[in-house]
This record gives sequence, C-alpha cells and structure tokens, in this order.
Amino acid sequence: MFTIRKANISDIPVINKLAWEIFPVTYKGILSEEQINYMMDWMYSLENLHKQMTEEGHTYYIAYEECEPAGYVSIQQESQDVFVLQKIYVLPYFQKSHLGRKLFEQAIQGIKELHPGACRMELHVNRENPALGFYKHMGMTKLREGDFPIGNGFYMNDYIMGLNI
Repeated sequence: MFTIRKANISDIPVINKLAWEIFPVTYKGILSEEQINYMMDWMYSLENLHKQMTEEGHTYYIAYEECEPAGYVSIQQESQDVFVLQKIYVLPYFQKSHLGRKLFEQAIQGIKELHPGACRMELHVNRENPALGFYKHMGMTKLREGDFPIGNGFYMNDYIMGLNI
C-alpha cells in the first residue's frame, strides 16, 4: 500500500508541504501558535531543509500511497554510534494505517545502512506528545529529559528516548 523512498534536494518542496499539513495540527494543543510558527521556519523553511540535507547530514525518506505523499522521516548521525531520529510525521488521514511503524522501521534500516555495527537511535519527543506511547510501543525507552532553548525565548520540553539497534 505504501512505498518509501529516500528524498533528495528536489523533494524539499514536498517535505515542506507535508510539514505544513502535519506539524501545526500535531502541536496545536501542546505549543503556542507563535512557537509553532517559529519552529516551522526553523525546521521546515525551504532554506533550512536544504541546509539540513546538504550541510547537516539529515537523510529524509518520504512515504507515498500511490502518488500521494503521506509522511516522512529523517535521521542524522550525531556521533560515532548515536543517530537521531530527527523527524517522523504522518498525515492525519494515514495515522491509523501503520505508516508510522513503516517509517520508524525505515529509519532503523537507513541507520543500519550507514552503520552496520551496534549503535543507538535517539529521539527527542515533547513530554506532552501523544506519540510518546507509539515510541514506547516501538521499543524505545526514556533515557533522560530536558528543556532545550531553541531561540526566540522558546523551549523544547522533551524526553530523549533511545533504542539500541
């Protein structure tokens, strides 16, 4: 039903469009509208997506249902044996179709391609995010928590989850 492929620079507008359809809805009950708008520019402007992919080592994968983009995931190597699941989002329409699981598995597969040996995947997740249960179901455990300044007086109030792979 779904296909997932590695994104390239030409896919930046697709990721940006998906982000605008998913991110504000996901966080509307958790973050202020001002923080959502700030984070959208910080993480999802066309320029910042380009920088992530060309300078910061983010690898994106986009999921499609037939020809329709349905979600995305990105990974980034943080240190020799630690990778970060930077983003994983699914359009609300597809959220009960196990696409999140498929994207999560794609992240693991992508990490294994980059690092065949044992390593850990980490993820920052807002402490109020309902997806916390999904990450626990996928085998991740809470490693630590923190309040991380992101600029403009805003913070990410996150758990850092981990999974040994």
